[in-house]
Amino acid sequence: MKIYLTGASGFIGRQLARSLHQRGHHVVCAVHRSVVPAAGSAPCDELQSVNYVTDVEPAAWLDRLRGVEIVVNAVGLIRERGAESFDALHSRAPMALFTAASSVGCRRVVQISALGADENARSRYHRSKKTADDFLATLPVDWVVVRPSLVYGQGGQSARLFTMLATMPWIPTPGGGEFEVQPIHLDDLAEAIVAVVEAPAVQRRVIPLVGPHALRFDDFLTQIRQALGMRPVRFIRIPRVLMRFVAGLLAHVPGSVLDRETLAMLFRGNTADVRATTELLHREPRAVSAFVPVATASTERPAAQLRWLQPILRWSVGLVWIATGVVSIWVYPEVDSYGLLARTGIPAAWAPLALYGAATLDIAIGLATLTIRRRQWLWLIQIALILAYTAIITVALPEFWAHPYGPVLKNLPMLAAIWMIYILEKR
Repeated sequence: MKIYLTGASGFIGRQLARSLHQRGHHVVCAVHRSVVPAAGSAPCDELQSVNYVTDVEPAAWLDRLRGVEIVVNAVGLIRERGAESFDALHSRAPMALFTAASSVGCRRVVQISALGADENARSRYHRSKKTADDFLATLPVDWVVVRPSLVYGQGGQSARLFTMLATMPWIPTPGGGEFEVQPIHLDDLAEAIVAVVEAPAVQRRVIPLVGPHALRFDDFLTQIRQALGMRPVRFIRIPRVLMRFVAGLLAHVPGSVLDRETLAMLFRGNTADVRATTELLHREPRAVSAFVPVATASTERPAAQLRWLQPILRWSVGLVWIATGVVSIWVYPEVDSYGLLARTGIPAAWAPLALYGAATLDIAIGLATLTIRRRQWLWLIQIALILAYTAIITVALPEFWAHPYGPVLKNLPMLAAIWMIYILEKR
């Protein structure tokens, strides 16, 4: 069959395109115009560039759907980005797509929504999904709305977050972890949707797609940790009030999947009856304990640990630069600083500029380390400065190499840490 797949460059869309292609279908992949398909992306028989922000009228989709039998909408975003809003990507563009599909005679429309996009929906994410779901139900076309629970799979934002939490030495759990989730593996989700696509006839309905069992959130993280081959650890219960405050701060961090709305969605719970999923798969979906294959656990574990270790290392480096500048300006005796500068050959007239200029530069570098997103050039500047400071001290103040507190020797692990971060971010 000729299948038109929107959101084909996304987490679910890539896997779904791959599964449909393997089943012998002709897959037309629609990707946002700003997306450049990366090497290893899902195979597509045709590739179309679309704009989900502006393509909000049926006319924009009519020619694209000529000859298409099945339309699958996998467009979704967890956080709004500029013009890419929930209203545009979850509601207006899909409704235009569905109308066009009905007009040109497509046989079936499959809408990938989300568990929680129901009459009790409160978040803008869920409400925008529900708007498209409800609109599709009014059209004279065969339709199925699938509503997945949390989806776990390699490359997924949620999987990265959960494996990161599961590998911490003490696991923080929002609100005590008493709310329930019922995660489904990405492979099972794709297989279930393919079954909907290939069914000779479908009953117009909403289908929840979930894992086999509802789990408390802390039990879910415990099973992920065990699957990664790690021993159990203690949980730190984070009060809901504090979590909402933290989520409010993280809403301003680029790339963060957590804000107050996503936190509220998590607190609400994410469970449903598994029977519909089992019927589509002709088996029970895999359990959380099988989410991480034994063969990959040894590589996924250190990758997950780096997701929290790397920020700790970066913040440590940034705070060292800030503390150095603060101590130089406000703590260390000014007269002693001028004495050290004189020994390096700096004239007395230039000493204040050298002292306060260098200290201000240290503070600026520290703040940039904590706030700037693309920092590779900054790491190289830090390495160059530390090497320059070390060279000057070696020539003019060699006794600091033999100081019992090791003020110069500490530059060696500092250089190693900065170089490590530079390599990790470059990768």
